Amino acid sequence: MGPNQFDLTVIGGGIVGLATAMETVEKYPRVKLLLLEKEDRLATHQTGHNSGVIHSGIYYKPGSVKAQTCVSGREALLKFCDQHGIPYDLCGKMIVATNEEEIPRLQELLRRGTANGVQGLEMIGPERLKESEPHANGVRALYAPATGIIDFTKVAQVYAARVQSMGGEILTSREVKNVVQGDGGLIMETPSGEFRSRYLINCAGLFSDYLARMMARYKSPKVAAGEELQIVPFRGEYYKIIPEKQFLVRGLIYPVPDPKFPFLGVHFTRTIHGDVEAGPNAVLALAREGYRKTDINIRHLWKTLSYKGFWSLAGKHWKTGLGEIHRSISKQAFVKALQRLVPDIRSDDLIAGGAGVRAQAVSPTGALIDDFVITQTGNAIHVLNAPSPGATASLAIGKRIVEMAAKAFSLQN
Repeated sequence: MGPNQFDLTVIGGGIVGLATAMETVEKYPRVKLLLLEKEDRLATHQTGHNSGVIHSGIYYKPGSVKAQTCVSGREALLKFCDQHGIPYDLCGKMIVATNEEEIPRLQELLRRGTANGVQGLEMIGPERLKESEPHANGVRALYAPATGIIDFTKVAQVYAARVQSMGGEILTSREVKNVVQGDGGLIMETPSGEFRSRYLINCAGLFSDYLARMMARYKSPKVAAGEELQIVPFRGEYYKIIPEKQFLVRGLIYPVPDPKFPFLGVHFTRTIHGDVEAGPNAVLALAREGYRKTDINIRHLWKTLSYKGFWSLAGKHWKTGLGEIHRSISKQAFVKALQRLVPDIRSDDLIAGGAGVRAQAVSPTGALIDDFVITQTGNAIHVLNAPSPGATASLAIGKRIVEMAAKAFSLQN
């Protein structure tokens, strides 16, 4: 086998792609593996721009892939971090009902979390809430002690080091421009040359649907969900609480989410680095990697606006969307939303923070796809939807993908 010929190639150097590569080299050391990342370093997009929360598995429908992989993935993640000296803090989370109307939804979260096997969940009243979070406002709260915080970029770097230590090859600055069917497998065309691989795993995140459709030209046009879903990018903007006012938040304070919307609403998150973040909102990103309001990519934007699923989505959630845009434009509106949870927070207590872009799969009918979507066709596996809790669940997702690959590609250990 030549220097640019491989048994299996993973496209995408985020935490899911790296976890998949690591699982492959550990379980199948005879497989010659390559991971290609288009940026000059790993974990630069969703992995490097998330809030660093280790989710416990409360929100997800029992029996869903999200529920299964979040709970098992969290356990595997903590074990991995203990083995490799990666710091984390199980600081716990309060999901706070600010009025009586939200209590049934809070009780549904308790039911879901219990069904998913989340340990230690407890419904508490305002007195207990004040003991833990003196500045929070709520009539009841769901306490989730298994939730924590971590630096997922650090986790991804350790995954990568392990891949390389076991013989896997990782190449950055290698954007895959095209994939064509060649003799004995696939040919991946990059600005730095061609790479050949018998099999491919698509973990391209914000561009996973592009890659799936690119390959559909050379296979059946029915690339399972790849033909039926499209990524619509949503930007989430954060503020940071100034150091003098960080005492207002001890751990993680979340609202009760709207079950019709996959975003959790603005909340407070203490980070592993000692900051306290407030946010995010959820507004349409005008570029798939549009972290700033001024980032616009006409091709990406046209792809979104020409997709019938986007307009179906907009028709269903236009009121919610206008509220998110208002909070993006108006700091005062953002603060007002935060004051539902922590009334003492003021505009002067917040400074501009970072932003992330969520790769959200949307169906042609405008449904926001809530569960993870992993499909296999021909000699490729496509990870088409792996938003939060993708980082928490990364080891379990990687294990699931490799099990699919072993069966579909007859991998030999």
